[in-house]
Amino acid sequence: MANNQETVGGAKGMKVAFIGSECYPFIKTGGLGDVMYALPRALLRQGCEVRVMMPCYRCIPEKYRNQMNYIGSFMMNLTQDGRSFYVGIMEMELDGVTYDFIDNREFYDWGNPYTGLWEDIPKYCYFSKASLAALNYMDWIPDVIHCHDWQAALVPVYLRTLFSVTPVGAARSVLTIHNLRFQGICSIDHLKYWTGLPDFLFDYSVFKVNDCEANMFKGGLAYTDRITTVSETYAGEIQTDFYGEGLNSHLWYHRAKLTGIVNGIDIDIWNSRTDKLLPAPYGTEDVLSAKRENKKALQERLGLAVDENKLVIGLISRLTDQKGLDLIDAVFTQIADDGVQVVILGTGDARYENAFRYYESTYPGQVCAYIKYDESLAHQIYAGSDALLVPSLFEPCGLTQLIAMRYGTVPIVRETGGLKDTVEPYNEYTGEGNGFTFDQYRADLLLDAVRRAEQVYYGNRARWNAIVTRDMEKDVSWEHSADLYLKLYEELKG
Repeated sequence: MANNQETVGGAKGMKVAFIGSECYPFIKTGGLGDVMYALPRALLRQGCEVRVMMPCYRCIPEKYRNQMNYIGSFMMNLTQDGRSFYVGIMEMELDGVTYDFIDNREFYDWGNPYTGLWEDIPKYCYFSKASLAALNYMDWIPDVIHCHDWQAALVPVYLRTLFSVTPVGAARSVLTIHNLRFQGICSIDHLKYWTGLPDFLFDYSVFKVNDCEANMFKGGLAYTDRITTVSETYAGEIQTDFYGEGLNSHLWYHRAKLTGIVNGIDIDIWNSRTDKLLPAPYGTEDVLSAKRENKKALQERLGLAVDENKLVIGLISRLTDQKGLDLIDAVFTQIADDGVQVVILGTGDARYENAFRYYESTYPGQVCAYIKYDESLAHQIYAGSDALLVPSLFEPCGLTQLIAMRYGTVPIVRETGGLKDTVEPYNEYTGEGNGFTFDQYRADLLLDAVRRAEQVYYGNRARWNAIVTRDMEKDVSWEHSADLYLKLYEELKG
């Protein structure tokens, strides 16, 4: 208890601004939206003052737009030729966290958050500069500004250049890499025009990629005080050629300020005991009987043969190469021939959508391919499946394996990124571990991991049940991660 009190005491008065392109429940397209929602709430519980800043997209649901209050507005110079743009600030509070929405109809009054890189570059140049200007305008000067992905990567650059002598210039910055595959690369002329930043920044140590192109993420990584990414293993992986997406040398150069902190999940949303979307909610004390009920309901809903003794493997994923679906496709027939049931939920590349539809038609009553996203079905798959498959090519953190564990569903994963950091391989000699893993990106090794899971499920149910209970007892909340971020903030604050 003393340690917790010390942490909260150290956090009191710490002011943190989060700046990013999306945040649940306003706009969410991926894990970034979850982090922008959950981490500020966890820090608030630690005693921090927190603000979240994001664009005021027109596609934010009306029920939230109606709760926003107009705080003020001003004009801001942005481009190389000195064009000025309106900056409006709309604000609301939700569960103790203050949300500030940067409003400009020219940039945010049409389409989805991400439209095309040529259009997205200007609106996130504007957003990065406007967020800092808004903090000055509101006279709310944070100790730390925590920026997320390439869309907010210009914030540290602006902070240490054009804003260095303004009040907000006293803040320190953290830039988190959620997925290095997306970097904000465009022509040097395009980025120079829309940022209005001085020429000296467009060299190889900051923005420049080659004679023609500039990289927003690269510049932010160079100028931020600390870099984090969403698992320790991914922090090491991105310094290599295979995972570095062309920035591995740049990240190796800045490795002294690079840290990996694994994500958590919101354990209020993902709570098997209180989940109203489940036919039979449950906790650790009744997980075995309740999972049988949830399995039966899942089988009935999806037209699978109702059999509580069948191993049911779930797959909840974007259907893309990154998620290891080529490996699954290569061995799917062999997995199905073992007699297990497979449930797929997600959308993505047509080749995978069509492949899974084919397997559903080939194995009626055994395979279900639900090629769209359904929130209630996702919850039921987590609760009704025995295992969840996550064989990713790369996975910075991964949330599905954390949710699966929370619901007593055993993960079968490839040892990469956050999957490696959160899933301990099952040891057949000691019975320890909380999932089944494979290392190299090979279909035969994926098949071997699935069959090892089958052997334990069918051959040693007592050990399988022990893994289920162990997974449910694992702490996958944001609290530990929030502690690590808080320590990092305090180091920066000095």
